[in-house]
Amino acid sequence: MTETLDTAGLADWLRLTLVPGIGGERQRRLLSAFGLPGHIFQAGPAALAPLIGDKAARQLREHDSREAVAAALDWVAQPGNHILTLADAAYPQRLLELPDPPTLLYVKGDPDLLNRPALAIVGARSATAQGEANAAAFAGALARAGLSIVSGLALGIDAAAHAGALDAGGTTIAVIGTGADRMYPARNQALARRIVEHGAIVTEFPLGTQVAAHNFPRRNRIISGLAQGVLVVEAALGSGSLITARLANEQGREVFAIPGSIHSPQSKGCHRLIRDGAKLVETAEDILEESAFSGHADTAPAPAERHPDAAAEPPVDDAGVLAALGHDPVSLDTLATRTGLTADALYAILLSLELDGHLARLPGGRFQRLI
Repeated sequence: MTETLDTAGLADWLRLTLVPGIGGERQRRLLSAFGLPGHIFQAGPAALAPLIGDKAARQLREHDSREAVAAALDWVAQPGNHILTLADAAYPQRLLELPDPPTLLYVKGDPDLLNRPALAIVGARSATAQGEANAAAFAGALARAGLSIVSGLALGIDAAAHAGALDAGGTTIAVIGTGADRMYPARNQALARRIVEHGAIVTEFPLGTQVAAHNFPRRNRIISGLAQGVLVVEAALGSGSLITARLANEQGREVFAIPGSIHSPQSKGCHRLIRDGAKLVETAEDILEESAFSGHADTAPAPAERHPDAAAEPPVDDAGVLAALGHDPVSLDTLATRTGLTADALYAILLSLELDGHLARLPGGRFQRLI
């Protein structure tokens, strides 16, 4: 937070957010009426009940959160940990534009990044190899142009976007749907450590909050809210990324989408967004040309074909090669990079897939998956 931590004042903020049944809307109603949380807890039932109801007023006065408050104060006393309140000057200004800004933000890493120009990159967890490569390439190019990359630390597109920004020497912000002392998914633990060192991990959820499906839509409004725009790389029609895009549109943010193969289920969400008015982008420069990102117009390269996840286990069977193929035309060299297989081994598998009607050979020595 700041150089001098006001533990008494912060304890009141923590206490307010830890009372069951007193959600964000009621918290803001009380803060609007009384000012700081300390004044709320000094108020009597007669003053509280008209604002939040008798039951909530009793809960506010009687709930014992001393243990949780003490744990949070211990956490924020550790180097690199911060808690920002709505009253802090360092609180992200773009989140104040939302109708429901988080009352508190738990931050691991650099809180100053939350007020820097940023673009959110989101997409499918079960992304194609090409989708992950596109996410990493766009993130790297935009990070080099001076934008922080915001995403949700999920597998697939999110992880590729975070890694792409970091590999380019840029910064990235991960908004999570658990407590700041819980990292999900476990497979992204190493990536999370890199983000803390060269970016920030952010959540509105109290310490100890476990994974719960209903937390992620709430998290998504912060992903879009911290950014000036949202790029959807891949998304099926039921993807949570479409929720983030809808929230971005409602928040007045720019929405961008990368088109894909008409045969790929992971492209259908992006195609719907484009039909509904999202800007179709083919290069990072298409984003930098938009007015929301004026001043960040460094020339950016087109997406790379190389798969960024060099640590992945190479597929060794027909299904693995088919998954690495994705839905866009690719060369043998690209497939070799994605799979770790030799050309001879690939040719044998590709021939089998072709005979079974799963792929077609294209001019120029490229291959494309067929449905």
